[in-house]
Amino acid sequence: MHKAIRAVIMLCVVLAAACGRGDGGGTRARQSGATDGAAGGAPMNRAAGGARHNGAAPVIGFSIATATFIVERWNKDLNVFTGAARELGAEVIVQLSAGGIREQIAQINYMVNQNIDLLVVIAHDTEAITGAIKQVRDAGIPVIAYDRMIQGTPVDAYISFDSREVGRAFGRALRDAAPRGRYLLVNGSLHDFNSFEISGGIHEILDPLIEAGDIELGREIWLEEWSSDEALEKIGRIFEEDPDWDAIACGNDAIANAAIQLLSERRRAGEVAVVGQDAELISCQRIVEGVQLMTVYKPIGKLAPRAARLALAIIRREDFPPDLMLENGSGVLIPSYIEKPVAVFADNIDVVIRDGFHSREDVYRNVMNAP
Repeated sequence: MHKAIRAVIMLCVVLAAACGRGDGGGTRARQSGATDGAAGGAPMNRAAGGARHNGAAPVIGFSIATATFIVERWNKDLNVFTGAARELGAEVIVQLSAGGIREQIAQINYMVNQNIDLLVVIAHDTEAITGAIKQVRDAGIPVIAYDRMIQGTPVDAYISFDSREVGRAFGRALRDAAPRGRYLLVNGSLHDFNSFEISGGIHEILDPLIEAGDIELGREIWLEEWSSDEALEKIGRIFEEDPDWDAIACGNDAIANAAIQLLSERRRAGEVAVVGQDAELISCQRIVEGVQLMTVYKPIGKLAPRAARLALAIIRREDFPPDLMLENGSGVLIPSYIEKPVAVFADNIDVVIRDGFHSREDVYRNVMNAP
């Protein structure tokens, strides 16, 4: 089944179980309850504190770019966040944009008109969305940048994993697996600031080895989107010109899957060290099969509930001390909440199983005599 179709089906299943339909094509999860008293407190512009619904449940808008949502892990983020927000007494309106950044901006405007109390955004383009986010905050609605830091305008909070550490994990894994040889770096979307952070982390580890002549950086490329199809095309062209590689760093597991597919066609899968991120099921399976070296796992069970607590704390003007303050090119430091990623190899794959991210049966489905 095509990945985009599968993602839409998964979205429908998730939201049918937890949500009721809202007007205008949005989806609203409805359930009220007592708050757990979680603390929080990023700055906000609204003149009057608290929800704008006269004692009714606060309403959180959640905007997700379609290209982003196709990645397997985002189904989990949305499901966990929505469930946690409901437990805290909030409603969630979800908007899944089908037309890239323009559609995402249009749907953000729709949610603003639904009188939301706070907006959570996974931006399709972290720079092109700047003007729309400024308008939302000018309307007195606080904004949380989820996973991707919005650039060029203040936001009320940013919550994500340490992308620079993701890149370092890539570099360390490849350095140890292929201390000498030729490296190919396939970075993620040019429109996602995280791609540059990951690249920076890789270079922190690899540049000294490149300068020493221990490894050769044969090529480094960037993708327009987080797209396995684009990765297949661009990596395929590189392989046709130059098939001799010892290590490949891939911006995420979808890109890693494309690289492994192309290596398989050349009977080299398992010979070349390949790394990615997001702990997609197929990548975890390939790790225990010995085809992919490593994936970076991001514990959604920590990030998404923390984001829900943060959202309610901002709405209710409660304390929620940030881990650190980060720049985003706006001239204002952004309260930021950063979780640690985990490098997952065959010998510690149990971390994704213990967390319930994947089942043992699924991870070892293709391995005989699985532990």
